[in-house]
Amino acid sequence: MQIYTFIMLALLYSLAAYAEEPALPGGLDDLSSEPDLPMGLDSSESDFPKGFNDEGSLIDPVFTITGFIELRSGQWIDKHSYQAQRPLNEARLQLELEREFSTFTFTAVADLIYDDVTNDRGIALENGNGWLDLRTANAVFSPTPFMDIRLGRQILTWGTGDLLFINDLFPKDWNAFLIGREVEYLKAPSDAIKISLFNKSVNLDLVYTPRFDADRYIDGSRASYFNSTLGRLAGTDAVTKVDRPNDWLHDDELALRLYKNIAAYELALYGYNGFWKSPGGLNPTTGRALFPDLAVYGASIRGPLASGIANAEWGYYDSQDDRSGRNPMINNSEQRLILGYEQEIATNLTLGMQYYLKHMEDYAHYRRTLPAGAYPARRSRQEYTLRLTWLTMNQNLIWSLFSFHSPSDNDGYLRARLHYKHDDHLSLEVGGNLFWGDDQQTFLGQFQNNDNLYTALRYGF
Repeated sequence: MQIYTFIMLALLYSLAAYAEEPALPGGLDDLSSEPDLPMGLDSSESDFPKGFNDEGSLIDPVFTITGFIELRSGQWIDKHSYQAQRPLNEARLQLELEREFSTFTFTAVADLIYDDVTNDRGIALENGNGWLDLRTANAVFSPTPFMDIRLGRQILTWGTGDLLFINDLFPKDWNAFLIGREVEYLKAPSDAIKISLFNKSVNLDLVYTPRFDADRYIDGSRASYFNSTLGRLAGTDAVTKVDRPNDWLHDDELALRLYKNIAAYELALYGYNGFWKSPGGLNPTTGRALFPDLAVYGASIRGPLASGIANAEWGYYDSQDDRSGRNPMINNSEQRLILGYEQEIATNLTLGMQYYLKHMEDYAHYRRTLPAGAYPARRSRQEYTLRLTWLTMNQNLIWSLFSFHSPSDNDGYLRARLHYKHDDHLSLEVGGNLFWGDDQQTFLGQFQNNDNLYTALRYGF
């Protein structure tokens, strides 16, 4: 319950701050009436409600539709015995609809997909499978000048990491990330209400998800992984079965961010109460993966340093179902840290670097209770990332290289991408995902059979 106490105190403090009206300048605090309007302008306002013109007709809301058509295809580099013949082969039509009404704005983004790999013609909005992926469907309104509310399906994100996440506990689509979809699809949608409060003292974002939104995690259906129960790599032959929290208003999530700018630096505090976003436990009786209870507390800072931008982010993962670390079937509590720096090192050439640390708590208890023959995780996993982005041909051709390397686990991951913008509508892209590791049990080493290359053609409208 600590996280709820923290969240309620923050909310009460913020509401109190927003409720206080600033004092008027001297000589203006005793005005009891507004000044008279000039002659000819003192007529009363229209009797028609807001959203209607003086003749009583409904004002047409602004109506816009945008989107794109995309063809994307990929190929495994090595023969893949655990998966389909190719990682992806799909046609996608995205439609984005936005309508502005007098008191709110409605937005919907839907992807219509023909996926030749899964050949799934149903609809599964939770995991994005099937012919429809509803990305967004929400209404945004402002009941007061200091409050914004977004209600419905939405893409949420915060934190300071570049493709590394600590306090961003919103769902991710790791399958899309590994098989060659556009990086925007790493972020999966949430069905939530987001309340944003603004004040000169402090700003508050509060997100409530009435039913748990899990990651679109690696389960073997699109990419192979290490199955600890079988003790080997697996894929479509052993798709992970889960017991997922699924009760409305009971299996819910609550997240907050308090943030403030001091000079050129943004500081933030975070809180979360919910569940591990990807399976973090195992029921030894049923063999099904679990999503144990999780609370997270964190902080971050981002701002200028030397000729670039630096960031630091920390989080404590309180694994509430195994705080002692004595249950080997549930993730132990952890501390996580990101240190990052980004700088333009030459004209149109940007370098970004990060250090990432994941440190397991109660490691002695974990090792003591680990089943015989099981592969022990390291107490601390260290990881370095490097991003190089080069803009050429009047910034129409983007060369991008992003690498992950863990010296502690001796594994890594390389993402390479070449993106060409032909004009305002047409773009082409080629890229690849390469994995390596000394052991197939490590986090990135388990994906070493998922090396792939892809191509994409997109037309926007």
